[in-house]
Amino acid sequence: MSDIVLTTLNAKFSHAAFGLRYLFANLGELQPRAVIAEFDINQRPLEIAEKILARNPKILGLGIYIWNVAETAEVISAVKKVRPEIKIILGGPEVSYETAGQGMVDLADHVITGEADLKFSEVCRALLKPNPDEPLPKIIVAELPEFPRLQLPYDFYTEADIAHRIVYVEASRGCPFTCEFCLSSLDIPVRQVPLDKFLAAMQKLLDRGLKQFKFVDRTFNLNILTSKALLEFFLARYQPGMFFHFEMIPDRLPAELRAVIAKFPPGSLQFEVGIQTFNPEVGSLISRRQNYDRLTENFQFLRQETSVHIHADLIVGLPGETVDSFGAGFDRLIALGPQEIQIGILKRLRGTPIIRHDAEWQMVYNAHPPYDILQNRLIDFATMQRLRRFAKYWDLIGNSGNFVATLPLVWRDGSPFASFFRFSDWLYAQLGRTDTIALVRLAEKLFEFLTAELNHEAGLAAEKLWLDWQRGGHRDPPEKIRAFLEDASAARPRANKSALPKRQARHLAV
Repeated sequence: MSDIVLTTLNAKFSHAAFGLRYLFANLGELQPRAVIAEFDINQRPLEIAEKILARNPKILGLGIYIWNVAETAEVISAVKKVRPEIKIILGGPEVSYETAGQGMVDLADHVITGEADLKFSEVCRALLKPNPDEPLPKIIVAELPEFPRLQLPYDFYTEADIAHRIVYVEASRGCPFTCEFCLSSLDIPVRQVPLDKFLAAMQKLLDRGLKQFKFVDRTFNLNILTSKALLEFFLARYQPGMFFHFEMIPDRLPAELRAVIAKFPPGSLQFEVGIQTFNPEVGSLISRRQNYDRLTENFQFLRQETSVHIHADLIVGLPGETVDSFGAGFDRLIALGPQEIQIGILKRLRGTPIIRHDAEWQMVYNAHPPYDILQNRLIDFATMQRLRRFAKYWDLIGNSGNFVATLPLVWRDGSPFASFFRFSDWLYAQLGRTDTIALVRLAEKLFEFLTAELNHEAGLAAEKLWLDWQRGGHRDPPEKIRAFLEDASAARPRANKSALPKRQARHLAV
């Protein structure tokens, strides 16, 4: 039984809700009357509603995100029909902008827009008063909280969270850039968590056995002194199996950071590098500023002089970006050698200024989450669907780390983009789907494409696939390549038994 239930539907069980823990940490004297109850989008909405109602709350706070809109709306509807007296408070990026016309907003009692760390507790106090002073408005705007006033949330990660889930941390909030597709462009100014307070919290997590830290800061390397202090802190405490994920500005990597980064052991650092486009005209259209020469130099340093795992981002469907210019950017990125390339399909997030291009570039978006682009003036719907499949297959084959040795054979004689695009079209014609594909089936289809479509020598393709197959921990080769191996029992590299995340470990094993 709890007066306040804080909940959200995570994308996966392995994701721990960072925002809920911030709200809980800052409830003050209301904290003993509150509980965090996390669910995920794979659970049935009525069962979620049942578990919430079993706690008999007076207030239900829900975090709304792009991945949980439809399922959460069902939960809210069921709760309100059964217990209309429960006060429902919504928050999160999906309800912080363009609230008019959202069905779940109509059902809720209150919506807190913006960063609700402190405002949520304030609203709860008002609602729990025996005799409220005056009715609260439906839409409540939260002022940007100052970090010195906030209680940090890290004590509210459980031992099970630390052992089995992704633990999120942040040393700063906000972004100084104005990229029009991104909600972070609205988060100005950038605010830093007091460093001594933050490092003390990180030490407690280390003492509790946490080994994998995922920083959600949008611009980890904006403040060089702070980022250097963070890296030195973790380097000094490094133990095998530790893994640190940071989002970084690709063209900002001064010498003082390079010196520390180069000292980290293989696989322990991952940088998520948002490039999005290599087309300067497109970058100008969407207000994205970056120095491509400096970016290239930084990539070369990271790949040649460090053991950092690079996860780079490109976006399909930006205004002004043709298939050819996207492909040229993809090829340029392949040449820089990141271990992973995340190909995102442009989304029209609520509140973002990307809508100003709708008329000129004939941008047409899906009306339902995740609001991804369907077509524009330069890329028609059918082609956008092909690019969507390209992105999915690239994730399965390129990013997974399962085919690191084999994949370069796909484009050995030409453009990586054009070659993999051809493979993507062929694979879809063969399978008719982009998910629930068994790994052995994927390996056999890759072998078939390399030999039957590209005329690669079967023995070479089989040897490369067998290397990848063993690296992934498999003892026996796929049946369709066995006949082309000279000696399938020969000793080969063993699977990497690293405690690192699986993808990163597979790439590291190369």
